[in-house]
Amino acid sequence: RAEAVARAGELRALTARLRERVPLLVPRTEVVGDPERRLPHLLTFSCLYVDGESVLGALDRAGFSVSSGSSCTSSALTPSHVLRAMGVLSEGNVRVSLPLDVRAEDVDRFLEVLPGVVAGVREQLGAPRDEEPPAVPSPGSPAVPSPGPLVVDALGKRCPIPVIELAKVFPRVPVGATVTVLSDDEAAALDIPAWCEMRGQEYVGREGTAYRVRRTG
Repeated sequence: RAEAVARAGELRALTARLRERVPLLVPRTEVVGDPERRLPHLLTFSCLYVDGESVLGALDRAGFSVSSGSSCTSSALTPSHVLRAMGVLSEGNVRVSLPLDVRAEDVDRFLEVLPGVVAGVREQLGAPRDEEPPAVPSPGSPAVPSPGPLVVDALGKRCPIPVIELAKVFPRVPVGATVTVLSDDEAAALDIPAWCEMRGQEYVGREGTAYRVRRTG
């Protein structure tokens, strides 16, 4: 029993290293869950603008076996009710479960490989590299007429494409204005509100397949 307790402490320390380093190494990534009240060997994080299956496949080819979604619904094809309750991304969600025989060197190598994997998937999907701030007119410049309602038509496209399309047009949205995303992918009900939370924007609400987002800054 003493050996098991000691190993649990070692696993918790390795997981804590992952919790600290992953958001620093991979932009637009958020670690999910309480840092203390958790199992010592589990870590879940959400990456914007990636297809979870592509990330899992690339990591598998690099020698790492990880999962996507919550552990209790990992075999389901619909968005996890656990992730829905937590308000995090359904696509781009990665769950790492450290085996008992994991070494610190294995964790370090994972941290070396992960940034390139995520960057590669984002590039394949055409994700924006950086989200630009809204344009601010210079003093004395003539007023620019307000654009009409901005609509992103992502009907028939699977997540994370609706969120990627939203991010691409967002620099054109003035502060205080809204954009509507049309999506019939069930995962959008999780991913669009989660995108707003991660990017500090306001999720106004949903009506059918229409999701409204307001730019706050």
